[in-house]
Amino acid sequence: MMLRKFKLVLPVFFVLSLLISSQTNANTDPEPKDKVLITILKYVLTQGHYEPQAIDDAFSEKVFNSFLDRLDPSKRYFLQSDIDEFSNYKTLIDDQINNEDLSFFFLVYERLTKRIDESKPYYKQILATPFDFNKDETYDVDYEKSNYAKNSSEILNIWHKQLKFTTLSRLSDKITAEEDKKKEDETYQAKSFNELEKEAREATLISMDDSYERIDELTYSDWFSTFINSISEEFDPHTTYFDPVVKKRFDISMAGKLEGIGARLQKKNDYTKVIELISGGPAWKQGELEVGDFITKVAQGDGEPLDIVGMRLDDAIEFIKGKKGTEVRLTIKKMDGTTKVISIIRDVVELEETFVKSSVVKKDGRTFGVINLPKFYIDFDEKNFRNSTTDMTQEIERLKNENVEGLVIDLRNNGGGSLQTAIEISGLFIERGPIVQVKYRDKDADVKKDVDPKIQWDKPLVILVNELSASASEIFAAAMQDYGRAVIIGGKQTYGKGTVQSVLDLNRYHNLKEDIGALKMTIQKFYRINGGSTQLEGVHSDIILPDRYTYMNIGERDLENPLKFDKVPQASYSIWNNYENFEQAIDNSKKRIATNNYFKLIDQNAKWLKNSQDDTLIYLNYETYKKDLESHTNESLKYESLRDYTSNLTYTSPLYEQPLLEDDKDLADKRIAWHKNLKKDMYVEEALNVLSELKIKPQYHLVKN
Repeated sequence: MMLRKFKLVLPVFFVLSLLISSQTNANTDPEPKDKVLITILKYVLTQGHYEPQAIDDAFSEKVFNSFLDRLDPSKRYFLQSDIDEFSNYKTLIDDQINNEDLSFFFLVYERLTKRIDESKPYYKQILATPFDFNKDETYDVDYEKSNYAKNSSEILNIWHKQLKFTTLSRLSDKITAEEDKKKEDETYQAKSFNELEKEAREATLISMDDSYERIDELTYSDWFSTFINSISEEFDPHTTYFDPVVKKRFDISMAGKLEGIGARLQKKNDYTKVIELISGGPAWKQGELEVGDFITKVAQGDGEPLDIVGMRLDDAIEFIKGKKGTEVRLTIKKMDGTTKVISIIRDVVELEETFVKSSVVKKDGRTFGVINLPKFYIDFDEKNFRNSTTDMTQEIERLKNENVEGLVIDLRNNGGGSLQTAIEISGLFIERGPIVQVKYRDKDADVKKDVDPKIQWDKPLVILVNELSASASEIFAAAMQDYGRAVIIGGKQTYGKGTVQSVLDLNRYHNLKEDIGALKMTIQKFYRINGGSTQLEGVHSDIILPDRYTYMNIGERDLENPLKFDKVPQASYSIWNNYENFEQAIDNSKKRIATNNYFKLIDQNAKWLKNSQDDTLIYLNYETYKKDLESHTNESLKYESLRDYTSNLTYTSPLYEQPLLEDDKDLADKRIAWHKNLKKDMYVEEALNVLSELKIKPQYHLVKN
């Protein structure tokens, strides 16, 4: 969620001092804008950030570690002697920031370019001869635990293991492909192990050549931006600097969205990680790509897969996105350690799939409604804009006309959106009152209220969430929980993003002829009406349903330097208190979950996934590597029955939509697919179990009538 109205005003004398400084140094300093940028950045961050940090020795040490991790995450370039030399600056970076001194950056930058040039012969030398895959050897990919090489011999060993692992992965894929061909055609003459090993090495060589071409294309500005972000992101993970090139293509509503498959990616060490699937996008519809997956290779149709491990995120995106109708094949490392190739036909994200939709469900002769809300949307640029508030209001009215007894609102994977619509939608379920508190730095929290006394829905309500329900979703769910208006059911907690960012054009603070970029900065925090922040803690479910993320750090707490959880004074509000058996319905659900074999199996799977994620040791002996893969595959088969689950519930489109389905086969196919998935969704089923038990106090109906 972004706000563009935030303004930070620099004192006039400060602006003048910047101009004088840059004019004075123009003839002697080849990059005066870099010094100006450092000064502006320091001022904006310390004066405007929600939770400013002291730029001191402790801050300096954090920037030091972050910058080196960003430049060499797998420790394949720098030597320990380099780190020792850099360490002289560990507590001096704060002083250099204050004095517009870039000597630390230049020392590291120049050393990195030197080490990269020195490393260019390494991979060619190593890949020139066959690997010995009979040797018992392992490689730990947890780089945080590994040490920097002491000399060229040790760094060659690091390169050797990394390249051997990459080649082994390719070799394993090739051997599997040959075995499949042999199964299909007994007369097929399979290639030998040695032939396939050579092909795998050659493919790794091509990939490394491509990788170094991309490294050579990086400019000074790219490396300097990395340094600047090492400073800005120490304030919090959402405070990010955009250099002029990035700023020009930055679009708030589309940031991080891939144009070809409909996903948001994040760099995690050397890996490209899936952090969100866009509702209605090709990957979402294809169904095999999941949040938490790592993309390791990208192939264009039947082409040779390109290894993207270690590649910059922007470069990886260029290979993944593409024209509508073209095929991309992604090699995925799943959370359980298994590898899978997923084929996705690129397409545009269908806007309609991000809108509210509903289904009528029959359960034990009773009728209920399920409303799916993928995001809190609003579009001020359209004359007759469509927004989630009006759509939700209309959908509830339509379901009321079908005499549904209760509603399940599905907020799973809803990443948020408009704060205004989150407040308005909350108001559909209560008479009036506070919904959320929004706080600027050093100011009292501003209580945002629903002022409309009308209640759109006064019957039982259950809200379904997961660990990827974020921001505006958390505001809505938290308000309904604080009022006691709905039972919150789902993951142990929601995402935990309780901050708001604003994008500032840094060029307003200088009169240089050059563009110095923009800064996306955290300026506000959200607080529940009970006073607690949604930051980090999110919303804890009243009923926790085991899922694959149960034991993992998914969400804001998985990011570096998140702002802390804190509290403000509670707002004045009254509990809804019109349920007859609120706690009893929750207790009954917990008992069902505890004895449900499917949920037990999901919990076992979640524990196994966590253990697999923590296992960072790779076997470089082919037979041991193969057995390890087979072990993971066999273990995963224990959980196959989860895919076969189906309920006895019946889901149909609401009456208003049925004529539309007759005229629109594409829409009809989408609804058939959605209802099929709902029937197999044990989370929705348990939400409906809770909903069917909730009872409204008789006197409430008397008052309302």
